[in-house]
Amino acid sequence: MHSPSVRTALCALAALAAGAATPSLRGQATPTLNWVDVADWPLEGRAFEKKAAPFDRLPAAARAKVRQAVWRLSRHSAGMAARFVTDAREIHVRYRLTQPALSMYHMPATGVSGVDLYARDDAGQLKWVAVSRPSKQEVTQRLCADIAAPPNGGREFVLYLPLYNGVEQLEIGVPEGARIAPTGARAAKPVVVYGTSIAHGACASRPGMAWPAIVGRILDREVINLGFSGNGRMEEAVGAYVATIDAAVFVVDCLPNMSADQVRQRTAPLVRQLRDARPDAHVLLVEDRAFTNAWIHPPRARAHARRRAALRAAYGELQSDHAYVHYLEGEHLLGSDAEGATDGSHPNDLGMMRQARAVAAALEKALR
Repeated sequence: MHSPSVRTALCALAALAAGAATPSLRGQATPTLNWVDVADWPLEGRAFEKKAAPFDRLPAAARAKVRQAVWRLSRHSAGMAARFVTDAREIHVRYRLTQPALSMYHMPATGVSGVDLYARDDAGQLKWVAVSRPSKQEVTQRLCADIAAPPNGGREFVLYLPLYNGVEQLEIGVPEGARIAPTGARAAKPVVVYGTSIAHGACASRPGMAWPAIVGRILDREVINLGFSGNGRMEEAVGAYVATIDAAVFVVDCLPNMSADQVRQRTAPLVRQLRDARPDAHVLLVEDRAFTNAWIHPPRARAHARRRAALRAAYGELQSDHAYVHYLEGEHLLGSDAEGATDGSHPNDLGMMRQARAVAAALEKALR
């Protein structure tokens, strides 16, 4: 059975089949493809309306309120995804990136600057299909061809946007005569993640492997990614924008960017800031993941212990709110075999999957 948003998209496909033109937006279409600009679609992971650019993660007003580093990182499209239904047998993308740095020393261009395509199979599960391979800021690529015939007139796809680059424009191309329509916004309230580079997506091999994206697929729910690499510090100015989102759960995963003293001073005020603005929303406090080589570096293990003790103490201060405030330990978030990170700190795909499963299990309890 299709969700209401997918049924809406299927109805839109029927309307297109009846004679409505497939939208064609900015840019010259090739002779055999119709190009659809997704900027005005109801993108998942895009929480604010008054943006400086279509794929920003914070509103334009935040530029004067948050630290410059946070603002710069908010221009990355991490966590955004275009959901659509099409009967096309092949899918193309055409997009322009804001930054020429396509990769990082510990993260490939497919994760930093690629777009990542998933499709729902006949059993209803989202499965990976293809990822773009950017070699320059202007990317035009056929993602897949010879797609299996879709059931019920159309198949649902999800296209995840780049994690560590910004997007100026993004178009999806389908062959002339094929139909494509965005799915509508979900009825369920989203999960909002406020965190560090690990939430931002380092070091996933592709956007769909960032742990917030995996959580979204596990729960079949929108997840808004407000991870800011090196800058997830439980700041009041950032919390003010996070709190404007009508969320089901706020996930706070900031410890890797904070000292124990900062954790002690800022956790309870941030939780109260969120709960005062959204009294029906839950908050999940997440301990910092363990460096995968902390077992042989005692100073790192001690730093983890200090931060976690500070978070646990703050959680104790919020005891009267424990029906809405939840806690997730971090020691084994990336596993216990030391294989879950790229550089000891940032999860590889294995670590991302492990953290996603742990967070999703905690969220399922909160959502119940």
